[in-house]
Amino acid sequence: MNGTESSKIGIIGNGSWGTAIAKILTDNGLTIHWWIRNNEAVQHLLRRNHNPHYLTSVKFNAGSVLPTSDLVQLLNDCDIVIVAVPSAYVQSVIAAVPVALWEGKTVVSAIKGVLPESNLLLNDYLNKVCNFPIENYLAITGPCHAEEVAEERLSYLTFSGLNDDLTASVAKLFNNSYINTATNHDIWGVQFAAVLKNIYAIGSGIARALDYGDNFLSVYITNCYREMYHFLSGHFDAFNPSDKKPDFHISAYLGDLLVTCYSLHSRNRTFGSMIGKGYTVKAAILEMNMVAEGYYGARGMFHISNKYALEIPIANTIYRIMWEGYPAAQAFVEMEKMLS
Repeated sequence: MNGTESSKIGIIGNGSWGTAIAKILTDNGLTIHWWIRNNEAVQHLLRRNHNPHYLTSVKFNAGSVLPTSDLVQLLNDCDIVIVAVPSAYVQSVIAAVPVALWEGKTVVSAIKGVLPESNLLLNDYLNKVCNFPIENYLAITGPCHAEEVAEERLSYLTFSGLNDDLTASVAKLFNNSYINTATNHDIWGVQFAAVLKNIYAIGSGIARALDYGDNFLSVYITNCYREMYHFLSGHFDAFNPSDKKPDFHISAYLGDLLVTCYSLHSRNRTFGSMIGKGYTVKAAILEMNMVAEGYYGARGMFHISNKYALEIPIANTIYRIMWEGYPAAQAFVEMEKMLS
């Protein structure tokens, strides 16, 4: 399916990013189906026309969203399905419905993580479990914060897929006065870059909390990008069927890394700041009341990097802090010698 003008669109997940996507599409005059796990939130949205828990300032026109807590209904009703739940919960969502319901869909991933139970990207998991064709899969990446979408501040989205016509058609649905869209042929690279940048952003927050300044942070982020670049270049041949490597020096890779490491909107940076201040991981998660994708991503990338013998020492240092209890201050003293 390359034409999307008459397609029915569904969003799975009602967090900040799912709500931002709903705003973009409804602002563009589209009616969307929206799966929300909590039926009370469904009823609130129907009565009050806004999400009661995330981006509450965003108001939807009556009838522009069709919320439901019935995932089977959404999948039966929609041709394009945008997955916007945290990566930690994706496998349970997929397991909750018959595999056959994914047949014939265009799946657009708006998650930025590795599925923690399998250490797979969403496209690879769907292919493994549902025999889902990669040609019907797209990934959305930034740089783009949900909070700035809510304020209609100019933001950028990159849509990556192997079917160029389908990718361009879906990207067109999002383009408006405050969203610029671009397309990309690289699926695996942009998704791994999105996972890594969240891990590095946790490190950025830790560094700030440990009283490192702008000079150190600039060197840290430069080294993070070099590490990301080497990982993506080394991983390319194993995954991407194209013989043309993408340009990794564009906003979908570098830009997304920069904004996630620097922005006060970044939940991963905030999470890292709490860890640097001495919070336990459990306490930080409870305090934030939302998922920092880099936490689970660090464990996934630790296993993936070992599997493919691709070194990511900065990301693995963040993994040690969060998953092995290594003292953050000591880890960053050691990291000082790692950076150049």
